[in-house]
Amino acid sequence: MKEKTIRDKLKDRELKVFTTAFLLFLFMAALVGMAQDGQNPATVFRGLWTIIISRDALITDYFELAGYGTALLNACLVLTMGLFLLHREQVKFTGLTMAAVFIYVGYGFWGKNPVNILPILAGSSLYAKLHGSRLSRYLYTALFGTSLSPLITELVYLLPFDWKINLLISIGAGISIGFILPELSVHTASMHMGFNLFNVGFSAGTLAFVMVCILKSFGLESQPAMIWRAGRPLWIGAGLYIFFLLTFLYGLYLNQGKVKDLLKIWKHPGRAVADFVLMEGVGGTLMNMALVGSICVTYIYLIGGDLSGPVVGAILTAFGFSAFGAHVRNYWPILCGVFLSTFLNQFTPTTPGIQLAAIFAVGLAPIAGRFGVVAGILAGMLHVAIVMCTSQMYGGLNLYNNGFSAGWVAIIMLPALESFMLEKDKKKKRKNENV
Repeated sequence: MKEKTIRDKLKDRELKVFTTAFLLFLFMAALVGMAQDGQNPATVFRGLWTIIISRDALITDYFELAGYGTALLNACLVLTMGLFLLHREQVKFTGLTMAAVFIYVGYGFWGKNPVNILPILAGSSLYAKLHGSRLSRYLYTALFGTSLSPLITELVYLLPFDWKINLLISIGAGISIGFILPELSVHTASMHMGFNLFNVGFSAGTLAFVMVCILKSFGLESQPAMIWRAGRPLWIGAGLYIFFLLTFLYGLYLNQGKVKDLLKIWKHPGRAVADFVLMEGVGGTLMNMALVGSICVTYIYLIGGDLSGPVVGAILTAFGFSAFGAHVRNYWPILCGVFLSTFLNQFTPTTPGIQLAAIFAVGLAPIAGRFGVVAGILAGMLHVAIVMCTSQMYGGLNLYNNGFSAGWVAIIMLPALESFMLEKDKKKKRKNENV
């Protein structure tokens, strides 16, 4: 009998091995961060407790709040919980899994912790049970839906009752969010027709807006935060580049040294549902993810931006969604649009919100993929204008502010773009008939 090669043994388990390896990589980065900060187990434990009990409204950078090592360890704990659920529910790992996992863990650097995500996960689990289904059917929505986890912590501080009553109400609110989002996200997807990759971010933003309006009607109003770690530590930048290089080499190995699947991915417009793992395979998808991630880091260095917790989380999000709709060709026009907008408006490329908008604008990549470079640039520019206003709508309580804004960009632009393309196709058809 022919002995199985390593590649044969990895068959159908490539992404499970990859995410487990990333968890170990993240843990090693946490150890490096602890050494950089001079932290010991006692200070790390206190840092984790600080993360759990602190307000998490936008923008709360855990690098600044608790230190690099503690923030990375918090992300490890959040990721461990997500991977445990994925394995327990026997979910098949695809491009959507990569998108869900990396946006989920990315916010472990700013806004999510192992405690405030639990009520939302419990709400989705309850929804599944009441509908006679396994959690696996709604697990992706549950992971994406933890974007509203800051609301759980905020209610404990915001409500005027005893803290125990506040805690019970906040847990109930979290369960309600997890229960509502599965149905709501189905309906919002039809509004932007798959041109916003962050669909649950859009539905979560809509739900957050309603909940904040209810709170305001009772005279309760949350205030956004601004806790931000400036600077670009060499070890973080080097760590990201090394991780993306290893990802590319792993994908190249799985593809037996060929890049044809990567080139095929670049031909797709990216409109959801565009699961590159199912369409072109794991190897090409991982190479694409590595390239997009590297572009994001390089952009931050070129503009003199910050490798803060939120920016690193955004980069991991773009990395994950490069398995589910985004690639080099349909992302760069959007990124250019965000950058060019800063020459016309009051912001600079290094404004914290603009740094995040540039990376998170990856959610609009399908617009450039379907309608071209000019449309992509315009989408990036419009995204900046909207995203800098929307966070005020819900007091910083929706972590996926960019996903909510991207949804509105798609809704506003699509009618005009579709009409233009339709007229263009008609003219082309008439021209061909005349020939």
